[in-house]
Amino acid sequence: MATDTSTSDEIETTLFITVSGPPGCGATTLCERLADAMGCPYVSGGDIFRELADDRELSLNQLTAQADTSADIDRAIDQRLQQIAEKWGMANKPFILESRLAGWLAGERADLRIWLDAPEAVRLERIADRVETEAEMRVREVSEAGRYQSYYEIDIDDRELYDLNINTARWSKRGVFELVRTAIEEYDPDADEGAFSTPDVNP
Repeated sequence: MATDTSTSDEIETTLFITVSGPPGCGATTLCERLADAMGCPYVSGGDIFRELADDRELSLNQLTAQADTSADIDRAIDQRLQQIAEKWGMANKPFILESRLAGWLAGERADLRIWLDAPEAVRLERIADRVETEAEMRVREVSEAGRYQSYYEIDIDDRELYDLNINTARWSKRGVFELVRTAIEEYDPDADEGAFSTPDVNP
């Protein structure tokens, strides 16, 4: 989807970037703008989840309920995301991967891992026109957090692995983009961030 990104917004980079955050955090808006500016594709875990729901002729809520009772759905999605991360981590080309676990699944393959968030009231206002209801959003967040902990021992509230943590309620959409662009342009590939291992998503 095209945005109003101007020529002056163009970013020359080969970075592999992950963007994560809860529903309504502004991840889609940022990813679309970054993809335009960087001239690169991006993949969304949410899109993969929705495609799976459509394939099974289920609503998002119904697929979430199934995922609560079986690890197969989550692991299939996460394996796909990890395969994408492995491919683009070796490509030396710009790419954006967006999902709640993108930073974890990409691990050291990612050059820059970003977490976006905003107060719940702000996020609920942002998703007011979506198909997913407020109650469904809350159920999904709690459900996903429990599954991440159970499957991979990942605490989704642990922000230590992220290079950039932004409260998107504090800045305009343009302001969030500018913060991230500065991080990309000032990125130091020689900085030592220490060892980081990805979770095992295999059954």
